[in-house]
Amino acid sequence: MRKMVAGTACLAIASFGLIAAAAPGTKAASTATKLDPSTLHVQVILDHLGFSPGVLDGREGKSLVAALKGFQETRGLEQTGAMDKPTLQALYPDRKWRPTVMVTLTPEMLAGPYINPLPKDPALQAKLPQLGYRTAMEKLGEMFHTTPAVLVELNSPTTPLKAGSKIVVPNAIATSMAYNPKLPEKWRQTLASLNVDSTQPAGAKIVVSKSREVLRVLDKDGKLVAQFMATMGSEHDPLPIGTWKINGPSYNPPFHYNPKLFWDAKGSAKAALLPPGPNGPVGVVWLDLSKEHYGIHGTPSPETIGRAESHGCIRLTNWDAARLAMMVKPGTPAIFEK
Repeated sequence: MRKMVAGTACLAIASFGLIAAAAPGTKAASTATKLDPSTLHVQVILDHLGFSPGVLDGREGKSLVAALKGFQETRGLEQTGAMDKPTLQALYPDRKWRPTVMVTLTPEMLAGPYINPLPKDPALQAKLPQLGYRTAMEKLGEMFHTTPAVLVELNSPTTPLKAGSKIVVPNAIATSMAYNPKLPEKWRQTLASLNVDSTQPAGAKIVVSKSREVLRVLDKDGKLVAQFMATMGSEHDPLPIGTWKINGPSYNPPFHYNPKLFWDAKGSAKAALLPPGPNGPVGVVWLDLSKEHYGIHGTPSPETIGRAESHGCIRLTNWDAARLAMMVKPGTPAIFEK
């Protein structure tokens, strides 16, 4: 029987350790390569500077290459996508952001409610009060821009997951959380839970590049100020090349599931209104576009960004989508290019 898992109940389950609390279906950390602290340090600095390498896992890959190229462009360096000497020298002034930090878990950080198991069927999801995290581990993973598997790797399978425990996490902690008080309180709570810094550059235009697999944010002078790895389109739902604009954001949105818009929907599928939540199809935020049925949004599976297909929309990690929502405003041009 599916049930809501209250925060206190989750703590009782989680007291066995981190692995016991990991979300079902979470992929284990790669056994082919181990977490490299130096690589994690570079990822953390890039993440703070707005050139998101996606999941902070201490491993090289296409997301890190893309982030490095974006950073190198802003520093006038050769865009090698490598952690070469000139790039490391350019990153050196921001070494104050250490690769990891130790945090003390609080009741608020571990608070639910959680839903476990979380059904995949939209008809069953529609019956839930929210599409929240399955476990505290999944919540902590997004809080520190990583995955439960990496948290286990940085600590121990037997590390107690309870209030008062000290754990090592990637240093994605926001420098400031002085959010605009005009923003909805629930959204400000979401920003804080995702460690999204309240100080963000103003984007005058965004460019979604299919070939680079990134979303680029440019300021009024055309300078690149942020970049995020993105998943965009598929053979069935290709990226709509052209110039559009952002209509506006929907924070912690519900999702109107229309099987007619999904080529892979079952013939028996029916339309449904899915409740909001970080594990919903569009994650924590939806940036509506002038192209009908298209938007930029979060995802329940951050590890798949840049490694999976979408139904035409542009998917970012929840923390990157939330950060982007703070950089743009209604009317911001959105250019989709090959």
